[in-house]
Amino acid sequence: MTPRKFAFLALAISVLGAGWLVADENPPTNLHVVGDHWTAWEPPSEFPDGAEVYIIQKGDTLWDLSNQYYGDPYLWPQLWERNQYILDAHWIYPDDPLVIGVEVTSIDEIADAGEGEGEMAAADEGEGMLLDRSSSAPVPLGSEADIYCSGFIGEKNAPYDSTVIGSEYAISAGNVAGSHLEYSGTSSLLMNLSIGDVIYIDGGRDSGQMAGSVYTIMRPGVAVNHPASQKTVGYFYRYLGRARILSVQENSAIAEIVDACNPVQLGDLLRPFTPQPVPLARRSGLMGVNDPVEAEALVDAPYIIHSDDQIISLGQGHVVYLDRGSVDDVAPGDLFTIYRETPSGLPPLMVGELAVLSVTEQAALGKILESRYTVFLGDRLDPKPN
Repeated sequence: MTPRKFAFLALAISVLGAGWLVADENPPTNLHVVGDHWTAWEPPSEFPDGAEVYIIQKGDTLWDLSNQYYGDPYLWPQLWERNQYILDAHWIYPDDPLVIGVEVTSIDEIADAGEGEGEMAAADEGEGMLLDRSSSAPVPLGSEADIYCSGFIGEKNAPYDSTVIGSEYAISAGNVAGSHLEYSGTSSLLMNLSIGDVIYIDGGRDSGQMAGSVYTIMRPGVAVNHPASQKTVGYFYRYLGRARILSVQENSAIAEIVDACNPVQLGDLLRPFTPQPVPLARRSGLMGVNDPVEAEALVDAPYIIHSDDQIISLGQGHVVYLDRGSVDDVAPGDLFTIYRETPSGLPPLMVGELAVLSVTEQAALGKILESRYTVFLGDRLDPKPN
């Protein structure tokens, strides 16, 4: 489908054109002039040395530009990841800059970049040389559902903005007292809500709510105990879906559930939605079974500490949670080899491979890309060389 364009912005905005990705109906509202053009973002004025920069033209989309420069429109998240000043990938603005790649000027620089054999493009005499990524194109390490339908490990009382206090179905079970919705009975409290359902949340104009704002709906879950120490390292919060504010009253607001991974119920929490691109990487084969990491290298290695639905036997395609985050320099796109410690004197067993999809300060969300054996909580991770 083609994302809807609003008349006021029809001449100014290009929308991500991926047919499978539904764009936000409401464009950003903070348009302002940067240099000689209008934009909602704060584009950079300086770029890394050798950066290949493209100036966005009217009608461009990340989908089409990714096809043009990377040979595959489904690699649009790579463009978004290189240009993180764009806060919503659905909206890009003519005359904003877009970093496409990094230019190198010699064969030696290409070799130093570690791009591998067959990834050098021919260059005209006297001109720069660009890395040819088509022979080993980056691939998505997961999906949007892996990120937005999973969750995170946080503190016991993770911050949130609002609470679901009612639904259109529960109205008949209670009454309106002042501007707050009060309900009696328990059956309505257990009602499962999904896409298209209208909900009521606490907090309105008095707390800065605005129509069009999008929130992630989440629910606090179990305490997460470290598999080695058995100490509580955080609490699991499950993502349920997203809601968009339709209208705002003095101290409450009406919203619609626009995406749902799990049933939404009264009492669930809302925090501002932050888009996250699906990380990409160039895949290579598993590390050799006969050349495992030294056991000493796993002494301080990350652990797999939690899984969705507390699954015990894990394998390819499962998402898991690690006990390291951004403060430990773990970042989306990092690849790890999964190892299992063995009895004293034996080398670690290579079990599979995992990719990091998103991070918080203290933890990370990963996806098992390949598994030779069943993966368990407590398995260790060794960074895979680039």
